[in-house]
Amino acid sequence: TIPLELNMPLLMEGNPEPGKRVKVTLDSYRGTEVYHILYLPTDWEVGEKYPVIVEYAGNGPYNNKYGDTCSGKVEDCNLGYGISGGKGVIWLCLPYISEDHQYNQLQWWGDVQATVDYCKTVVSLICDQYGGDADAVFIAGFSRGSIACNFIGLHNDDIASLWKGFICHSHYDGVKEWNYAGSDRAAAIERLTRLKGRPQFISHEGSVAQTRQYLEENCPNGNFTFQVLPYRNHTSSWVLRDIPERTALREWFQRMLK
Repeated sequence: TIPLELNMPLLMEGNPEPGKRVKVTLDSYRGTEVYHILYLPTDWEVGEKYPVIVEYAGNGPYNNKYGDTCSGKVEDCNLGYGISGGKGVIWLCLPYISEDHQYNQLQWWGDVQATVDYCKTVVSLICDQYGGDADAVFIAGFSRGSIACNFIGLHNDDIASLWKGFICHSHYDGVKEWNYAGSDRAAAIERLTRLKGRPQFISHEGSVAQTRQYLEENCPNGNFTFQVLPYRNHTSSWVLRDIPERTALREWFQRMLK
């Protein structure tokens, strides 16, 4: 019932430009249907440095009785645009790679190592070619993507070293066991050891109590900020609305940059 304050830019073909949301295929994936989305902020200029938000989408196809939907595609990402408002931040929406390396995986993980390698490659390219600040790269995600912040983002020490901070909305790695290898609590806690005190903004519709308890038990000295959304909707589109919870997330992000 809360109206949108931000409208997502249309997805376009062609070369990246300020204010454009562009579909990109890596040279190593030419001839496949694997792609990601790059958004350069409206104030982007050659030679300047910009923080980077790397975002992962939820599972798809998903819908519920409240009208919330998710296709599982990179096109469904919202967090990076809602946090930045389209300015001052490079926003990447990255795929999970299918087992055969031909498609973007829409449910769960596909080839985890290929997904990790893809992420590292693209982040390096963005920092080299578009002024991404390697010291200010954040990982974000909704639902499956929220779990991915740790499941993918803390997969090993190499990828874990990329991140300045984490933005996890709706679900959290290790709180619940799912139907994939490595979802067990012991594996999740091992990934959590790679966090090494870096900050996480953790939000959930209704309650964050389960995640808070899990982290108090397994990472009591962590740098966690919890945010409850007083809405029933399972969606990342809340960041496109002018609500106090988005203000809190934006303020956290600016503090982390400083």
